[in-house]
Amino acid sequence: MDIKNFTHDELKALSQKIRDRILEVVSTNGGHLSSTLGATEIIVAMHKVFDSSKDPFIFDVSHQAYAHKLLTNRWEEFSMLRRFDGLSGYTKPSESPFDYFVAGHSSTSISLGVGAAKAIALKKEQESRIPVVLIGDGSLSAGMVYEALNELGDRKYPMVIILNDNEMSIAKPIGAISRMLSSAMASPFYQRFKKKTEQFVDNFGEGAHYLAKRFEESFKLITPGILFEEMGIEYIGPVDGHDLKSLIDILSMAKAMGKPVLVHVQTIKGKGYEIAEGKHEKWHGVSPFDLKSGTANTKSSAKNATQIYAEALMHQADHNPKIVGATAAMPSGTGLSALMEKYPERFWDVAIAEQHAVTSMAALAKEGFKPFCTIYSTFLQRGFDQVIHDVCLMDLPVVFALDRAGIVGEDGETHQGAFDISFLRLIPNMTLCAPRDEKSFHQIVAYAAGYDRPCAIRYPRGAFLEANVPESLPFETGKSQLLISNDSDVLLIGYGNGVGRAAQTLELMEEKPSLLDLRFVKPLDTEMLIRMSKIHKRWYIFSDSARMGGVGSALLEWLSEEKIRDVQVVSFEYDDEFIKHGNTLLVEESLGLLPHQLAKRIVG
Repeated sequence: MDIKNFTHDELKALSQKIRDRILEVVSTNGGHLSSTLGATEIIVAMHKVFDSSKDPFIFDVSHQAYAHKLLTNRWEEFSMLRRFDGLSGYTKPSESPFDYFVAGHSSTSISLGVGAAKAIALKKEQESRIPVVLIGDGSLSAGMVYEALNELGDRKYPMVIILNDNEMSIAKPIGAISRMLSSAMASPFYQRFKKKTEQFVDNFGEGAHYLAKRFEESFKLITPGILFEEMGIEYIGPVDGHDLKSLIDILSMAKAMGKPVLVHVQTIKGKGYEIAEGKHEKWHGVSPFDLKSGTANTKSSAKNATQIYAEALMHQADHNPKIVGATAAMPSGTGLSALMEKYPERFWDVAIAEQHAVTSMAALAKEGFKPFCTIYSTFLQRGFDQVIHDVCLMDLPVVFALDRAGIVGEDGETHQGAFDISFLRLIPNMTLCAPRDEKSFHQIVAYAAGYDRPCAIRYPRGAFLEANVPESLPFETGKSQLLISNDSDVLLIGYGNGVGRAAQTLELMEEKPSLLDLRFVKPLDTEMLIRMSKIHKRWYIFSDSARMGGVGSALLEWLSEEKIRDVQVVSFEYDDEFIKHGNTLLVEESLGLLPHQLAKRIVG
């Protein structure tokens, strides 16, 4: 949609139309809501001032980019947002040429902007292109942002960074004076005056230069941009993020400055939908809801794995004052909210800083505490080096509780918890285990609380798959549990939530195979596996994880080392590809992973 010639009134009407469309679709499909509603005017102003067909539009995190999708020829398709074979909930270049980069994890945007600015400079396109970054204030809590700002401030590539401050967590506006000074400092007159003053002062030696710099620094003390200015980034703001005229004027000035500029914009989360306006975490990401009342349309009766984990950890924390924990900006998503409220001195939200979370927990373990580092499977990828260098190398007893392991549904490729087994299994000193249901989860948390080495526990989003199998036994390191024993040539091996899938598959088979809950993929239960290899010659692996480096791979490696050549292993883990978004059942059906599909594959 070309809005270059829209009047101010037309832009305001368009912003309202965009909000209405977002509310209509998200209330039906679910998705991210409050952040994207708050960013509507910012994105409209971006499209008014910049050219999204040439200028890299980079979003961080791109769940706030729904208005961008609607402005770039996806108005009708938007009804399929986050649905299987529909639009992604994040920017996705394969979906649209107007989406510059995939952005499902936070704090990557300024690094991407610096890289784009370097390419633009090398191609000598500075006169016609400029990177535009929209970054949420939460993303500033990750260190990668400051690494990028450090280089940008040194090299001075032209770039416009729009900081969407929707929590007033960076700085509060000081009123009319601050707004007036910010506008003045962005004006061409001020910038020309500043440059000429610098040239003039340089002619009078270091003393005059020092006095001029001190005056400028004192002048800036009444604005909240000192941090960015000290890093070499021009600062403008705070600006009202819902005042289209101000936004367009300020962004036009920033674009013309020919240097790195940060525009600090303050918005209200959920703007335009009164029920969601303000600091309400539950409106960040929502399931389908009634637009009039704001109540969720459906409520699952089954207890989800995150709730079970929170209850199990609370029980351990109540009885052991040495248990501590951290999460990276996901206190409610990981179930740590209640623990943080009850034990604020022992459980921490360290913000979007997975690397820091891991290393800080390592130090606590060194000091004799028992840390539970609770992070989504997909986000622990960001702390991989710290798991190796700061935990496992020292053999420290940190527990990694990996929520959202497996397919997560509508969030798609960037959030699927497929790789944790593969990248953790290769690390010396690491133990990997998984529960299959509520009782085994309580047992595994109790086991981990007393374990004196690094370990990782993986568990799914939502409820465990139901399984009609014997009750779980207490956990012992490297010990599996044989749940069903038959004389069949076939052995179903389940790991974690895969046990439920295996049990449901078994129910559909006429000839009943044996069923083993592996429990530990590192170390393996070699005694049990040797027993099984003598009875069952066809092993089928059920685990919600990537096949490469996964459970089946671990078993094949072991069979090779033991020189057991008469056992055939078939893994039902994920193929070597990124898994697209959509309803979990539809995604699993597309991958051939529903029980009736698997039963058919086993019997041939």
